[in-house]
Amino acid sequence: MVIKQILTLHLPMKIKIVITTFLLCTRAIVFAQSPDLVKYVNTLQGTNSKFELTRGNTYPTTALPFGMHTWTPQTGKNGDGWKYQYEKDSIRGFQQAHQCSSWSNDYCVFSLMPVSGNLVVNEDERAAKFSHANEVAKPNYYSVKLNNGISTEISPTERGAHLRFTFPKGKNSYLVLDGYTGVAQVTIIPAERKITGYVHNGRGLTDSLKSYFEIVFDKPFISWGTWKNSGNKVMVSTQNIMGRKVGAYIQFKAGEKVQARVASSYISPEQASLTLKKELGSFKNLEDTKAAAAKVWNTHLGRILVEGGTEQNKATFYSCFFRASLFSRQFFEYDANGQPYYYSPYDGQVHKGYMYTDTGFWDTFRAQFPLNVLMYPKMHGQYMQAMLDAQQQCGWLPSWSFPGEGGSMIGNHAISLLTDAWVKGVRTFDPEQALKAYLHEATDKGPWGPANGRHGWKEYYQLGYVPYPQYPEATAKTLEYAYDDFCGYQLAKLTGNTFYQKIFERQMYNYRNVFDPSSRFMRGRDKSGQWSPNFDPIEWGGPFTEGNAWHWQWSVFQDINGLIGLMGGEKAFVTRLDSVFSSPNTYKVGTYGRPIHEMTEMVMINMGQYAHGNQPIQHMPYLYNYAGQPWKSQYHVREVMSKLYNATENGYPGDEDQGQTSSWYVLSALGIYSVCPGTDQYVIGSPMFTKATISLENGKKFIIEAKNNRRENVYIQSGKLNGSTYQHNYITYADIMNGGTLSYEMGSKPNENRGITQEDRPFSLSKP
Repeated sequence: MVIKQILTLHLPMKIKIVITTFLLCTRAIVFAQSPDLVKYVNTLQGTNSKFELTRGNTYPTTALPFGMHTWTPQTGKNGDGWKYQYEKDSIRGFQQAHQCSSWSNDYCVFSLMPVSGNLVVNEDERAAKFSHANEVAKPNYYSVKLNNGISTEISPTERGAHLRFTFPKGKNSYLVLDGYTGVAQVTIIPAERKITGYVHNGRGLTDSLKSYFEIVFDKPFISWGTWKNSGNKVMVSTQNIMGRKVGAYIQFKAGEKVQARVASSYISPEQASLTLKKELGSFKNLEDTKAAAAKVWNTHLGRILVEGGTEQNKATFYSCFFRASLFSRQFFEYDANGQPYYYSPYDGQVHKGYMYTDTGFWDTFRAQFPLNVLMYPKMHGQYMQAMLDAQQQCGWLPSWSFPGEGGSMIGNHAISLLTDAWVKGVRTFDPEQALKAYLHEATDKGPWGPANGRHGWKEYYQLGYVPYPQYPEATAKTLEYAYDDFCGYQLAKLTGNTFYQKIFERQMYNYRNVFDPSSRFMRGRDKSGQWSPNFDPIEWGGPFTEGNAWHWQWSVFQDINGLIGLMGGEKAFVTRLDSVFSSPNTYKVGTYGRPIHEMTEMVMINMGQYAHGNQPIQHMPYLYNYAGQPWKSQYHVREVMSKLYNATENGYPGDEDQGQTSSWYVLSALGIYSVCPGTDQYVIGSPMFTKATISLENGKKFIIEAKNNRRENVYIQSGKLNGSTYQHNYITYADIMNGGTLSYEMGSKPNENRGITQEDRPFSLSKP
C-alpha cells in the first residue's frame, strides 16, 4: 500500500525508484530476520486419538515455549484424560491446562465457557457443537466459532492468557467458570469486573498446592452468581463459593464482545495479580497479545531455519518443533523485583530460584533433553540444579514429575540428564551431590511408583539382574539400570570421583546377564538363574515394559559393541536389525491380557516388529552405524520420518509423550540423533532438508547442508565438516556448538565405502 502511494506522488521517477527499492529491501531484511514460521504449525497435530489407538494423544495447546500454563478447548468430560479428541463435535469449555499425558490426566484446571440464551452450567448441557472448518489452531492463537454463533479466541502468555468471547446479537450472554473436579474457591467482584479464586485438583498433589487465578474483564457484569455441580444448583447474585465441583457465572449485556485477561500463580493471589499486570498489562486488546506471542514463537522456531523440502515437510518439522518446546514446563514465577521463585510441589514450601516440571524422564531422556541441551543450554543448566533442589525437598530425584514426583515407568534417568549436561559442558550443579543422590536412588526403593528408587535393587546388586517373575518388567529394568549406572560411572570418571566410579563400573555391563545366547534375545530370568519358560519374542509384557523382546533387544545404549559381540558379530547383528523390519507385525498380548494401544499402533504402521509409537526401540534404526552399514540407518530413518509423521490430526504413530516423539523427528530431520545420552555424540542419520541453519545460544550458527537432497536421495555419498572430509557416523556436541558447516552430497544409492572403519563408529564401552 505504501509503495502504491509513493508511485502516485509528484516526484521524479528516479527518486520514486530509489525509495521503492529501499522499502522493498528493508521488507526483505525484516522477513529474513523474522520469518513467519508459526504459519507452518498445526497444534491439532496428533489430536485424533482415543484409548484404543493414539495418533499423538495431544491437544491443541495454546502456549508460549515452556510456559507455566497452557490453554486448550475441551471436548472431554471433566477429569477425562482425553481432554480434546478430533472426532468429537462439541466443546464444553476452554481450559487452563498442564496435562502432559492422557494417561495421567491433568491438575490445577479450571475452564471458561460462553453460553447464550438461557443460563446452563452443567458441562454436558452447556456443550456446544462446532466444526473444524471454523477452528484456527496455532501456537499463538486459537479460535473457534461454535455452531450457536459464539466465537472464542485465545492468545497466551507464559502464565496466563488473553481471551475474547463474541456473543450473537440479541441473546443473553453468559460466561460460566467451572472449578473442575476438585476443590475450588471463587469470588466475583462486579465493581472491578473481576473474578478471583483458586483450584485444587489432580492426582497426588501436596495439600497446599493451589492455582490462584485472577480474571479481569473489559465489560461490566449485569448479573452474576455461583453454582454447585451437585444437583446443578445455581445461587443467583452470590459472589463467593468454595467446595468440590463448584463454579460461578457472570452475565454481560446481550450480544457483547468481551475480553478477559487471565493469570495464575501457585504462590499466592497477590502473585497472580502481579503476573497479570506484568504479562498482560501492556496489551490493549487480544491482537496485541497474539502479535507478541507470534513474535516469541517465530524467534523460537527460527532458531532452526530449514530450507528445501516440501511445504508438508516444513509443516511437520515446525509442528514437531513446537511440541518439543512445551515440556518440561516452567514452575517458577517472578516476584516484584523480577527474581525467580516457586512453590515446590515436592515439599509444599516457597523457595528462591527455578523449578521445572511435567515430564517423564523414561520418555524424554532419549531425545527431548538432548535437543534442549543443544538449543537452550542456559535453561538446561537451570533445570539440572532444579532437579537436585527437588531431591533435597522430597528425598528423591525426580523421574516422572506431574507436578511433584509420581515415580511412573522404570529406570532412574535423572542421572542420564545430569551426566549428559556435564559431558556437554553445562556445569551448573555439584557433581558429587548428583552422584550421592543417584547412589541413594540406586540402593533403595521410594514410596511412589517403580521409577522412584529401584524395584529389585538388592537382587540387582547381588545377582547382576532383576529377577522375573519376582519383579514385573524385570528384564527391562535391568537394561535401564545398567545404562543409568553407566551414566553414574561416566559422571564420576569425568569429575575424578573414584569412589562412585568403582561402585557404578561393576554394574554398567549387567545387560549381559539377561542375554540368552541360545535365542540371542534378552529374556526374563528367575532368581535361581533359570530362563523364563515358553519364550516367544513377540509376546508383550512379563519381563518387558510396553513391548516385547524384539523391542528391548537394543536397550544397551552404552555398549552396542558389547551387544554385537553377544549376538555373534556384526553380520548376525545386522541380520537381526533387518529382521525387525521384515518380521510379521504380529503380537501376543502376554501379561497384558488384552491388546493395548501400543500393540495396535505397531500393527498400524506396518513396519514389522518396529514399534516407533513407543520409546524403547526409537533409537534402533541408528544402530547400523555401529556395525559397518550406516547406509541402512540412512534409509530406515528417512522411511520412518516420511511414513509415520505428518502435521495433521493423525500426525504421530503413537503417544507423543512430552516432546520425546517430536524431538526424535526434529533431531532426525537435522540428520542426527542421541543414541547414548551421557556421551558427547549425536549419531548420523539422513537429513530431511537441503539446508538447516541452527542459531545457537552462544551466537554462533551451525549449518547442515544436504546437497541434491530429494525423497529418493536418502543416502550420504560424501561429507565435509568445515571444508574437511568427514567420514564419521557421529558428530560431537562441541563440533556443533563451535559453529560451522556440515555438508553432505546425497544420492539414491548407498555409498558402501563411507563410514565403515572402526574410527568412524560411534561411542561404545567395549572395543570391537
